[in-house]
Amino acid sequence: MDIFGIQDLTSEFSVMDVALVLVLSFALSAFIGWIYKITHRGTSYVQSFVHTLVLNGMVVALVMLIVGSNIARAFSLVGALSIIRFRNAVKETRDVGFIFFTMAIGMAVGTRFYLLAVISAVVISLMILLLIRLNWFAREMSSQLLRIQVPNGAPFDTMFSGTFLKYTHTSDLIGVDSVHSGLLTELTYSIGLKRSDQVQPFLAEIRSLNEDSKVTLIAGYNGVDL
Repeated sequence: MDIFGIQDLTSEFSVMDVALVLVLSFALSAFIGWIYKITHRGTSYVQSFVHTLVLNGMVVALVMLIVGSNIARAFSLVGALSIIRFRNAVKETRDVGFIFFTMAIGMAVGTRFYLLAVISAVVISLMILLLIRLNWFAREMSSQLLRIQVPNGAPFDTMFSGTFLKYTHTSDLIGVDSVHSGLLTELTYSIGLKRSDQVQPFLAEIRSLNEDSKVTLIAGYNGVDL
């Protein structure tokens, strides 16, 4: 007996199919969101992005269920969805990977490849955890940003050469800017210190050469958001 008075929503899927697709896509997308949360590094974590991942997986699953094998329906949805425009910039490249991850899982669930969706979500999540746990592809020495303010006319091209040679293995001038209404010049270097315990003596020597003007070292800038 049909309690709701509806035996089939269409000739292709039933109420039970819709419920299973939505519940499974929610569960797997929430699992992916949890993986994203525990593996996130840096300062750009946003709760609403994780909510969007879950919503994205469910919506994609529903879209795939609607499309099914109907080509006309597929072209209609492509035309309707093409009007959507996203204005927010993605802060981290890994966020794009998680967006495609939830989309792929949603597509698998929506096309009723349930076992494929579950196995893929678990295996890919384990690979992500393994990458984070073993810290694969990380550089042994991260780069730092060094900002130094010097008086106008100072010979900054050779001013700190000896100090850089003593404390760093790489030092590249990447920016020169005029600050304080043109009274000072701010230099931006990308450097790699030879030893992490030499930060204080390195900065002290820079200040002594620079007449105690402002010196700023941003350590690990490629791992945080500026």
